[in-house]
Amino acid sequence: MSQELRFGIITLQHLPFEREAERWRYIEGLGFDSLWLADHFVNYMNPQAPWFESWTLLAALATVTKHIRIGTLVTSIPLRNPAVLARQALTVDHISGGRLELGLGAGAPGQIDPQYRMTGIEDWAPPERVARFREAVKIIDQCLRNQVTSFGGKYYKIKDCTLAPPTIQKPRPPITVGAMGKTMLKITAKYADSWNSFGALDFGASPEQMLEATRKRNVALDKYCAKYGRDPETLRRSFLYFSQQAERVFETEEIFEEFVKGYQEIGINEFIFYYPEWYKEEQLPKFEHIARKTIPKLRSG
Repeated sequence: MSQELRFGIITLQHLPFEREAERWRYIEGLGFDSLWLADHFVNYMNPQAPWFESWTLLAALATVTKHIRIGTLVTSIPLRNPAVLARQALTVDHISGGRLELGLGAGAPGQIDPQYRMTGIEDWAPPERVARFREAVKIIDQCLRNQVTSFGGKYYKIKDCTLAPPTIQKPRPPITVGAMGKTMLKITAKYADSWNSFGALDFGASPEQMLEATRKRNVALDKYCAKYGRDPETLRRSFLYFSQQAERVFETEEIFEEFVKGYQEIGINEFIFYYPEWYKEEQLPKFEHIARKTIPKLRSG
């Protein structure tokens, strides 16, 4: 099946709750498809800044929105036991009336994110991090599909883990996996409903480098889907615009359209942008114009 074009916004959870709630209601009113929070113990780019825990805040924000789909982009596996995370997802799925998008990721390493040093959580080496992620995704997937789940892996073991009531969304809330490397892409092809990436591991990569890196990963993902007997069209391709150039995307309608169409040509069908307040608050009128005028035009083809 073909995937319709979708647009989402991610906000940073540093505002007082009432201001964050007002911002989410405003974004929902602009007609976006999804709203997301980040999932880190602190804002790793400014660890001393105000910061609220994502899943607690997500549950609260579910009560002040009505239609828009909500999630974390993406939930950091090292911070939570997978069965506990499945329970959290079940809960937010109910609070939101079945609007949860379950984003999952292996977590940023310690050289980027100070959460390990701050909390004492182990900063796994890359091979173990990916192996743990594979087991965690299996557990979360099974727990949300079944009332009772047992699993015996190398890193995680659960026995007769019961989750009730069942999720509102069937067979479970859709899973988005954030993946860049080969093994993570294979996990995505096997278990995810949506693949999310942010272009290039180098934050300073050029637009051309980001586009080409995404194209190559997308082609590889098609091959992994075929390997597992999956129709590649059933996997949504989602892109988070996270780079030094991202602050320009709302400067003009032409820049926005050119960016979206360029990634559409390589197979991306969902675009997630940071709320422009993170860059330049003066862009907000342009942001609103693009939301109300440009995006509907792009949707209609």
